[in-house]
Amino acid sequence: MATLTSTGSNLNPANGSSNGGKSVSIQQHEPVPVSAPFNVSDAEKLYGIREWGGGYFGVNAEGHLCVMPERDPKRQIDLHEVIEGLREREIGTPVIIRLRDLLKHRLTEIREAFDNAIKEHQYTGSYCCVYPIKVNQQRQLCEEVRDYGAALGFGLEAGSKPELLAVLGLTENLPNMPVVCNGFKDSEFIETVILATKLGRHIIPVVERFTDLELIVHHAKRYGVRPRIGVRAKPSSQGSGRWESSGGMRSKFGLTVSEMLHALEFLKKHDMADCLNMIHFHIGSQVGDIRNIKAAVNELSHIYVELKKLGAGLDTIDVGGGMGIDYDGSQSDSPSSVNYGVAEYAADIVYRIKSVCDTAELPHPRILSESGRAMVAHSSLLIVDVLGKTNFPSDPDMPALKKLMREEKQKPQPIIELVDAFEMLDQPKVNLVEVYHDAVQARDEAMSLFNLGYMSLKMRASAERLFWAIGRKVLALARSKGELPDDLSDLPQVLSDIYYVNFSVFQSLPDHWAIDQLFPICPIHRLNEEPSRRAILADITCDSDGQVDKFCDKKLISKPVLELHELHYKHGEHKPQPYYLGMFLLGAYQEVLGDLHNLYGDTHVVHVSFDDSPGVGDWDLDEVVEGDTVKEVLSYVQYDHEDLIKSMRRDIERAVKAGTMSVGDGQALLKFYDQGMEGYTYLE
Repeated sequence: MATLTSTGSNLNPANGSSNGGKSVSIQQHEPVPVSAPFNVSDAEKLYGIREWGGGYFGVNAEGHLCVMPERDPKRQIDLHEVIEGLREREIGTPVIIRLRDLLKHRLTEIREAFDNAIKEHQYTGSYCCVYPIKVNQQRQLCEEVRDYGAALGFGLEAGSKPELLAVLGLTENLPNMPVVCNGFKDSEFIETVILATKLGRHIIPVVERFTDLELIVHHAKRYGVRPRIGVRAKPSSQGSGRWESSGGMRSKFGLTVSEMLHALEFLKKHDMADCLNMIHFHIGSQVGDIRNIKAAVNELSHIYVELKKLGAGLDTIDVGGGMGIDYDGSQSDSPSSVNYGVAEYAADIVYRIKSVCDTAELPHPRILSESGRAMVAHSSLLIVDVLGKTNFPSDPDMPALKKLMREEKQKPQPIIELVDAFEMLDQPKVNLVEVYHDAVQARDEAMSLFNLGYMSLKMRASAERLFWAIGRKVLALARSKGELPDDLSDLPQVLSDIYYVNFSVFQSLPDHWAIDQLFPICPIHRLNEEPSRRAILADITCDSDGQVDKFCDKKLISKPVLELHELHYKHGEHKPQPYYLGMFLLGAYQEVLGDLHNLYGDTHVVHVSFDDSPGVGDWDLDEVVEGDTVKEVLSYVQYDHEDLIKSMRRDIERAVKAGTMSVGDGQALLKFYDQGMEGYTYLE
């Protein structure tokens, strides 16, 4: 069953006014409190914007969602204004907005956090963050990370042969930019690394398997190179959350302690122990609990010390990835959150490494981290438009229903019971759970009677209307009394609307579909209006999995429905007035993991930056990357659009010859077909 939520606002039984879904306790003979009008502050609380937004997002006086790319309220970009500006430029939704200033701020924040920790703890080593391009390989984004990161002493990481070739091209004229090479490697991969070293690049191949080391030594001697070598350890410590299995002793990557000792002896044998410069580990992505990070760093630091004492030329500790972000705003160790911030993460790493090295009386090493998600997730968001909705029918016409029942020869008992249950809800001190259970049983009995041929279609329709009306009324009454009883906890989902949204979950939110990752979602306008609907989101693919039915909630972690506004329609039009939703924190993985389900391709991407110069608006449109056309996505699956057009032309000519289509109609269809090939894969 599609998951849905309640459709109307709660009504104060005393005066019928909306209380916006807030619990109201009404004492007899006491005046009914008047709720304050809904405002933008209420919207920020409702959608948790301040929590998951991390100071980057807020709501302005017009009720529009704004970006503060430097966390400065005086420097805002109005997202609704951006979308309207894009529409004027004939750039429609869905569209990804990349925020260059926000990206720069995130990189700077990480840099400053480690600088402050180094200063506070009197750490004598340095720090470098490398960006794993697997997180988002889009060229424009990687170039921005490279450019902003170069000034901060940052580097890049490649985890495959194609990524290595991309990174080598990206770092032209940046020979000192660190490049870390993780992942599986063949002889060609390692030979490329050795030659890049000879070119003068600061490149570090990480040994994941002992065969990697053998190839590194072979090619290094062949070309006369003294390479920088890293080795990935398999610590016993593991992360937490969805990716905890990527670390620990059963990790697919890295060497055990005994294998690392063997590797060091192998390097000594070839007079290359001094080339072993870096030890690396990775305990998982989006590590929610800081305790797991501290334990792993402590273990790695001891391994570093022992290997260095044994003669390794180590001077760098790469603590890998794992620094998470707070998707749901709960600031907890849930899979979609973290119980720490950037400053705490940096301080704990610096302190742990310093403590172990000081005890061993060894110099403090350079610290590397591969914090890709923390670097780029905040800087990209997706704006989509709502195409329409479905909801359950309104309350039944009771006089008409009773007239219908009088006309029936046999009055179905389930209908009588549903009418009684509906009317019972108007009585004081009614047991809501009991009434709802009775309604469920009566509804099920009505369906059975219909399936056996003992109930008319009109009566079945009446039974359905009565059941949904009872459900809505029970939900409203329960909310007015406080939290929902456990027996009624599924009602919000069962009774919700379905809002149809112009996007593909599989292309734009693949992690939601694949691993139930939560992403913040909320309207980008009308946030000064109280939302009266509760809904799930359905995409435009013909796949039942193409829906979003889990939403961020800082108290519950996730909730089954999203509060949305009623859609507005102009007279005589079937498409609603523009209603835009934003999907946030999408910069990590979502673009590169997206697939072509139903041949919905890449969306438009625009790069936006803050503009404080005089003129209209506070933003500049720096770059536009148009989304895939139908012709392009068809070519990805080996269709030739010219062949398809020729086939259509032949079919049209046969229809004209047979007299089933006029020449004019045939040309109109061919023109539409040809234009469709050049159009956006999404609805326009």
